[in-house]
Amino acid sequence: MKTLLTILFINCFALSMFSQTYIDNITIVDVQNNKLVPNQTVVLEDDIIADIQSKGSIKIPFGGTVVDGTGKYLIPGLTDSHVHFFQSGGLYTRPDVLDFRNIHSYEKETDWVKENMEDFLLRYMQMGITSVVDVGSTYNFLKMRDTFASKNIFPNIYMTGPLLTPYVPEAYKNLGNDMPFKLVQSIEDANKMVREQLPFRPDFIKIWYLVDPDNVEDSARNYQPIVKAIIEEAHRNNLKVAVHAIERIVAQLAVESGADYLVHGVEDEVASDEFINLLKAKDIILSPTLVVVEGYNDTFLRANNFSYHDLTNSNPTAIGSLSDLKHIKDTIYVNEIKQWVNTPSSIAREARFDSLRTINLKRMSDAGVDIVAGTDAGNPGTQHASSFLNELKAMKKSGLTNWQILKSATINSAKLFDNQNSLGSVSIGKKADLVLLNGNPIENLEHLTNISSVFHNGTFIDPKILIKETPLNLVKRQLNAYNARNLEAFLEPYANDVELYIFPDKLVSKGKEKMRKDYLDDFKNQSVHCEVKERIVQGNVIIDKESVFGVEDKTLESTAIYHIENDKIKKVYFILND
Repeated sequence: MKTLLTILFINCFALSMFSQTYIDNITIVDVQNNKLVPNQTVVLEDDIIADIQSKGSIKIPFGGTVVDGTGKYLIPGLTDSHVHFFQSGGLYTRPDVLDFRNIHSYEKETDWVKENMEDFLLRYMQMGITSVVDVGSTYNFLKMRDTFASKNIFPNIYMTGPLLTPYVPEAYKNLGNDMPFKLVQSIEDANKMVREQLPFRPDFIKIWYLVDPDNVEDSARNYQPIVKAIIEEAHRNNLKVAVHAIERIVAQLAVESGADYLVHGVEDEVASDEFINLLKAKDIILSPTLVVVEGYNDTFLRANNFSYHDLTNSNPTAIGSLSDLKHIKDTIYVNEIKQWVNTPSSIAREARFDSLRTINLKRMSDAGVDIVAGTDAGNPGTQHASSFLNELKAMKKSGLTNWQILKSATINSAKLFDNQNSLGSVSIGKKADLVLLNGNPIENLEHLTNISSVFHNGTFIDPKILIKETPLNLVKRQLNAYNARNLEAFLEPYANDVELYIFPDKLVSKGKEKMRKDYLDDFKNQSVHCEVKERIVQGNVIIDKESVFGVEDKTLESTAIYHIENDKIKKVYFILND
């Protein structure tokens, strides 16, 4: 009997040891104390950080799982604290702002974003973003959230139901459980609409606090009793409340009414010390969301300047749709949009708003207001996952230090749902949501995208294999990069020994380097644009009927036949149409 118990004890002890992971000789990025701690061994047991000691202080048992951290940096998992999964980031996702429902129905768009939520989530995890906060969603997406909750390859998802608001755009009415907005015009509505969300188990409530731009303060004060009623009913049900507020008086009234979280920075005046002290006294968390306005403006002006990072990491369908404006026939509507954002007064207004947002972010952060990084991803021009780096860079331009920025994406974000004791730093006893970087993010924010591995709930994740490469996505990516005039992103989907032919068998180019030289002049021509008229997908072969505009004031018609091998475009056959 004693022998049997001994054997069982030894076996259980061995299983316990083998469930441990040792990240050895790592530099910890300590976001709580703003310091780098080199030569550490971090022990993960199941989903918890079980121990942290100097290298050599922990004896790693035979058979233990070891991750070599030499030359690498360990940070907490990142959080994007402001996203919208009901929006794709593409051209057709906000019909109340860009109404192209005559060429792409909103029902089709809604179906597409639901089908691709998994793709968006995997892209967040690929970027080391282990938590996302959806600040305004739908009942259908709340149901979908629960299907991803138990799988460690997906980030933690915190989500509201529909936004409660004094105004619902016509384009979003009568959509059933796909409605992202609910009309609230009385205290009775406030209580009713909060309670309506409860069966869907939202993580918090969101108010879209819209006011009359010609009478901001009066309209804000008139709506304040309803805002207060929403907040009080939410708090009675143990739910925090986020409020969309871009004007100082609106933000102030929201805070005085009991709001917990402000999304968007104040952009109509320099925040006073009195206002900032109010935010601190009420323990308000604020997400400045700096890049979303630029995304809209660039889309309106057909001037999206996407980087290699954007083009290679975004969902290719979503980001590709933005270039559709270049070949949508000029209509009165399109021209009105361009004129509205491109007038001297509009440009001056946006420059002022941008300046105030950045000034206020710096003032609030330096004063000790808890700032959290959030992109407003899903809005046109702001891509899920890939836009996060752009947001952090914008915060950097506002004058924040890399430590302040990293805190905003980690320990500060954990405070949103009172998780600062279980998430947000590399500390013993906290959840093992971690990102192993190949470079020092305090030295350069770009290193946040140079990811070796991700740990979510203690599970090791190789980010390079999260997104399944498909022939169609390869072809879409090179097309997007062609239209964005980004040569390196254009070449990325091609094999090093790619061959280009004039159909059927005339070889005109071999090798990526030759291709780079041949396309260099094309990429200097900013007016060139390619539109796919028809597409056939047949296994590893994609056939595109293309129109290329802007080449010597002509439109070139051709057919491209792409052959994909080993997740790269290996051969392309061109049929030139006279």
